[in-house]
Amino acid sequence: MSDTFRIADREFRSRLFVGTGKYRSFQEMARCHEASGAEVVTVAVRRVNLNDRSKESLLDYIDRSKYFILPNTAGCYTAEEAIRTARLAREVGLSNWIKLEVIGDEKTLFPDNEGLLEATRVLVKEGFVVLPYTNDDLVNARKLIDAGAAAVMPLAAPIGSGMGVQNISNLRILREMITEVPLIVDAGVGTASDAAIAMELGYDGLLLNTAIAAAEDSVKMAQAMKHAVEAGRLAYLAGRMPKKLYATASSPLEGVVR
Repeated sequence: MSDTFRIADREFRSRLFVGTGKYRSFQEMARCHEASGAEVVTVAVRRVNLNDRSKESLLDYIDRSKYFILPNTAGCYTAEEAIRTARLAREVGLSNWIKLEVIGDEKTLFPDNEGLLEATRVLVKEGFVVLPYTNDDLVNARKLIDAGAAAVMPLAAPIGSGMGVQNISNLRILREMITEVPLIVDAGVGTASDAAIAMELGYDGLLLNTAIAAAEDSVKMAQAMKHAVEAGRLAYLAGRMPKKLYATASSPLEGVVR
């Protein structure tokens, strides 16, 4: 597709962002990245061995000439932890971009909005391109944008749940009310139809991991997600027909001989 979009100073062709966790092997992960057509791969900084480069690392299986690495602060439960993790990612040369996560609840993995906002403000001032993972809350999204977020990444459902888009109304409101930065659905997608629904709402992109990694055939699911994101985007651009309560004949009745 020639339909590109921009976050901060970078332009992307693929609207599908993929992760690196839960795969059966690094080799499978690399095959899935290729099949997905993604250009952005997100990496949990706290789960990567950054000290001993002589040992095998998932970074060895990501071709940085093909993929843009987006570090993330998964596993951080305070703003201070997330800020330190982002700084570490930049210091070791991963990126000055950060997918910012500040988790507020261990069971649901829902974001801590207060901590997320605090970390966003600090990191933006330090020159980071911040993409915060947040809930589907318009008010909090506005605060993150005012704090300098380069994009906002609302959840579709709890992380890793695979439940798909659970609150279409909130995601629609976010899409209608926010136009100044890209919106990327993050977390909860389980299969290709979920991805298509998210993109049909007009979202600029979709980030997922478990839906591919936990599929019985991860490579095929990666291909399915690629096509679903593209199809959902095309459907949004095309503009769907209006819904009607009653039937309308597919063939015009004018000129029909009775």
